[in-house]
Amino acid sequence: MLRFDDSKKLEKAFGEEAAATLVHVLEKMSEDSKRELATKADLENGLTAVRSDMEKLELRMEKMELRLKHDLTLRLGAMMAAAIAIVAALVKLL
Repeated sequence: MLRFDDSKKLEKAFGEEAAATLVHVLEKMSEDSKRELATKADLENGLTAVRSDMEKLELRMEKMELRLKHDLTLRLGAMMAAAIAIVAALVKLL
């Protein structure tokens, strides 16, 4: 927003009609630029959304970790069972 002194200086430099038009244009530009600025509330909303997404990712990662542990346990158990079977078969043959 222009101060009173600034608008009077514009009137002296450009004339009353041109100064009024220029002041109107400058105020409109100021309003438009204010709409484009992020407010504290905008930033807090964005931060809340990011935190929510991070929590969802953490849950997905925990589920994946449990699934991998389960798969590895099954594979290790199967390999141990196969190794015991092979050793038992070798003991019978000897």
